[in-house]
Amino acid sequence: MSADAIGRKIARIRAGGKPRLLDLFAGCGGLSLGFQAAGYALQAAIEFDPDAARSHGLNFHGGNPKHSRARDIITTHPEDLAAELDLGSVPDAVDVIVGGPPCQAFARVGRPKLREIDAHPQAFRHDPRARLYQEYLRYVDAFQPLAVLVENVPDVLNHGGQNIAEEICEVLEDKGYVCGYTLLNAAFFGVPQMRERMFLVAYRGEIAERVSFPEPTNWLVLPPGYEGSRAVALKALNGHLGEAHHYHEPPLASPNLPPAVTAEEALGDLPPIFAREEIAAGHLRRGARRFDNPVPYARQRKTSPYARLMRSWPAFEAPEDGLRDQVIRYLPRDYALFARLSPGDQYPQAWQHAMNMLSEKVEELRREGKVVREGSPEYESLRAAIVPPYDATKFPNKWRKMWRDQPARTLMAHLGKDSYSHIHYDSEQARTISVREAARLQSFPDGFVFCGTMNPAFRQIGNAVPPLMAKALAETMMIALRGMEEQDYHVSRRAAAAV
Repeated sequence: MSADAIGRKIARIRAGGKPRLLDLFAGCGGLSLGFQAAGYALQAAIEFDPDAARSHGLNFHGGNPKHSRARDIITTHPEDLAAELDLGSVPDAVDVIVGGPPCQAFARVGRPKLREIDAHPQAFRHDPRARLYQEYLRYVDAFQPLAVLVENVPDVLNHGGQNIAEEICEVLEDKGYVCGYTLLNAAFFGVPQMRERMFLVAYRGEIAERVSFPEPTNWLVLPPGYEGSRAVALKALNGHLGEAHHYHEPPLASPNLPPAVTAEEALGDLPPIFAREEIAAGHLRRGARRFDNPVPYARQRKTSPYARLMRSWPAFEAPEDGLRDQVIRYLPRDYALFARLSPGDQYPQAWQHAMNMLSEKVEELRREGKVVREGSPEYESLRAAIVPPYDATKFPNKWRKMWRDQPARTLMAHLGKDSYSHIHYDSEQARTISVREAARLQSFPDGFVFCGTMNPAFRQIGNAVPPLMAKALAETMMIALRGMEEQDYHVSRRAAAAV
């Protein structure tokens, strides 16, 4: 690695220049947005999905076609990317690389194999599962960043018995980086969502001797399921901490901190959608949901500090003509059922409610003089119109009605399939969450635009890193990049905000 390139980058940043960012596997831009808000200059991104790539290009580069084009990291070489986007010399083009290679890319690839893949460019021919991991490392080698951030699901700490994060650190360490990784839950950092993810940070040895992670800003007692999932993810470490040289215990939150942002604080000011009334009026129909109908904010609704932040995020302020993605799924069978659910109810409870509704309907028909016998074609038709067809003993988490006074549970890319995992807490509205509500729960500001129709937008949101979580990490990394003490950094940030 060129010492001259590293020296030039350090000097430029410590003279006041913004760190230049490259976002790999960028999606619609959750990491990009958080790092931009923390003072980084976004240079480029690579994203394979066309809708997500268009969203990224539109939000960060004004829709510039060069930046909106979907790219495959396997076939896009660093030199080609730099030339296409006028980034200049590759080793001098960026200072920080962020992203998260999909964990399937290196499933069951052992530690010796990872080193072989890194050392031999053609090794992927023998094990194509490692290809995306290899490409990520290839970009690190080519662009010589001062800092690297990798995000992934907690399972990478125990993926088929392997600790993938530890193995990544070992490879980066061989390249001259100091590394560390931990698990962070977004709810502790101002995001109205209990989202647990692994974050790995690496710095060039020339700028830092150790890695640290952001301190929580909010307090929450996580439900048992989240503590349990963390324990499972750490199973590979328990009793083997001597082998997990780069693992950091997550920073502890204090009960003295402000409480975590709740679902109601995140969503309560958004225009309501009364699904059953929309159906009756003919406004909600089957078909693709496009973002072509602006809906004004409801003036009488209370606006929380979090909602005000989402409306006023610099460069992504609330649209003046209203929200265009306040749209929901067409689920006529289930709206009445949603209204009956209690907060926290999952699919077994929903199924029982539906069976009760079926019994009530059969009894209503009996009182009207029509007998519907169980097992008859009439009964089965009635059941299909009321009761969801899924087995109540399987996939209990498939459905969940949110609590209004807690952060939401983890949003997944599966939102693009059905959204039953996030049923609105308001029984009067009786529906699943809208695209904009999903964006709010991920901390995307109201002026952030998602390209495509409803399903691709849900998928982009569910796949993203929450921007506020990304911002917290970016600010901590900025301290190392600037070579500052933490207290001095926060003083400088407050001074800049006051100008």
